[in-house]
Amino acid sequence: MIDIKFLRENPEAVKENIRKKFQDSKLPLVDEVIELDAQSRAVKQQADDLRANRNKISKQIGQLMAQGKKEEAMAIREEVTRQAQQLAALEAQEAELSEKVTKIMMVIPQIIDPSVPIGKDDSENVEIERFGEPVVPDFEVPYHTDIMEKLNGIDLDSARKVAGNGFYYLMGDIARLHSAVIAYARDFMIDRGFTYCVPPFMIRSNVVTGVMSFAEMDSMMYKIEGEDLYLIGTSEHSMIGKFIDTINKEENLPYTLTSYSPCFRKEKGAHGIEERGVYRIHQFEKQEMIVVCKPEESKMWFDKLWQNTVDLFRSMDIPVRTLECCSGDLADLKVRSLDVEAWSPRQKKYFEVGSCSNLGDAQARRLKIRVSGKGGKYFAHTLNNTVVAPPRMLIAFLENNLNEDGSINIPVALRPYMGGKEVIGK
Repeated sequence: MIDIKFLRENPEAVKENIRKKFQDSKLPLVDEVIELDAQSRAVKQQADDLRANRNKISKQIGQLMAQGKKEEAMAIREEVTRQAQQLAALEAQEAELSEKVTKIMMVIPQIIDPSVPIGKDDSENVEIERFGEPVVPDFEVPYHTDIMEKLNGIDLDSARKVAGNGFYYLMGDIARLHSAVIAYARDFMIDRGFTYCVPPFMIRSNVVTGVMSFAEMDSMMYKIEGEDLYLIGTSEHSMIGKFIDTINKEENLPYTLTSYSPCFRKEKGAHGIEERGVYRIHQFEKQEMIVVCKPEESKMWFDKLWQNTVDLFRSMDIPVRTLECCSGDLADLKVRSLDVEAWSPRQKKYFEVGSCSNLGDAQARRLKIRVSGKGGKYFAHTLNNTVVAPPRMLIAFLENNLNEDGSINIPVALRPYMGGKEVIGK
């Protein structure tokens, strides 16, 4: 959420940012919020004046009573009562205007970083760098669920009967591989200095609206009926929520955390749920990383975070590339975002396996995550990135480590988590 003071002083910059995100329908909101903010401040000033006057009159009453001038004091007290009623009306009006301003401000997108390429959607994202040599074997690479089924590693039919499309049973060595990747990713991040955490898998609505836009909330989150709780779509939600309404000492920053959780997503919209695949599903597990830091350090941490994901995938012999997300592909709270994509030998192209985001002070401003430093209090910056998210990551793993006979090579880094196995065979 943008600072209202910045919007008030730089309305054209805010409008230009909206245009860069191709959200022209939101342009009138800038003028609307400026008008409402002016009304709110005017009402607040009236209320402050009344409070000051009430305090002055109260002192007069005390003085008159002390002098024995009870009748004069009672006459003035009637004025205090009248002003109290007027003040109550102003406070109600002030609260109503403040709520309207906040509601609009929650919709106006965050100011994007100057480095972000301008584009309408993900088709205009810009490739930055490739890591590892993409290889297409001289044998046909089957669809990922076919690979799993030949290894007795997945049961989609039973899952469909139990829960519907978008769910799965992982079995045997494939299930073990899934858990091994998560465990390896956990230790990989711990070795890089991150603190391991298992967070709550449900969060309250005020945390949901603090960490994501309303559009994301509607398309992603599952609501627990009858309770103010939502199932998390990623552990970033509860991990950033951990710092809600806190004042953190500057010398304690940055907080660098890596978290495990199951994730639950509606996956509404154009992408939809695949009936046979496990690329877009309603339930999966994920290792995440988040950082809460000083504003001047967020760019440095952004580069460190995405590099962690690249290094993890390369340690498992999977070629990857990075893409800078264009303006139209950025969620409203994001200042900058970079996707990590893994190579698919079957499709002969890359596909997304992780996303690194710098949200500036947007989440911190909504959740009141503040820092106390020598220069006073200010809002922290928050960042998040996917370490690994199987089973999507398993697609890349299986395709890139597949042998012609259908067996799967286990990279050296992962063997300790697979009981020393070097190959998953038929």
